[in-house]
Amino acid sequence: MDVSFSGILSYIEATAAEQLKNNECTPADLCYSLQETLFAMLVEITERAMAHCDSKDVLIVGGVGCNERLQEMMRTMCSERGGRLFATDDRYCIDNGAMIAYTGLLEYAHGASTPLEDSTFTQRFRTDEVKAIWREANLAK
Repeated sequence: MDVSFSGILSYIEATAAEQLKNNECTPADLCYSLQETLFAMLVEITERAMAHCDSKDVLIVGGVGCNERLQEMMRTMCSERGGRLFATDDRYCIDNGAMIAYTGLLEYAHGASTPLEDSTFTQRFRTDEVKAIWREANLAK
C-alpha cells in the first residue's frame, strides 16, 4: 500500500505561518495535531493491510518506528484485533542497511540468492510488486 502525505504537508506549509502569527495555535499544538493525524492514517492503513492479508501481527521498523506514540497506537489497534505488535530495538529501526540485510537473510533462508551482477535497485518499487518468496511459501501452507 502506497502512502503519500504530500497534500497534508503542503497544506501545513501553506497555512502554519499564518496560524502561528494569528495565535490560532502554538507550534506544539500544530506538531501534535500533525503527528496524531498522520499516525492515525498509518494505523488505519496498516489495519486494512492486515485484514487484506489475514494477518494479526505487525512488525514496525524504520526511523518512524522508533516513535513511542506510533508504537502505542499500533499496539492498541493490534490488541483490538487479537494480534501483536513487534517493535524492533531503536538501534535497528533507523538503519535501512539492517532491514535490507534481514530481507536478504529471509531470501537466503528460503533457498534463493541473487548474483551480484544481477542485482539492481530502484526507489520506485511498490511493495506489492517485489517478489518475496517467503510470502509465497506461507501462502502455500
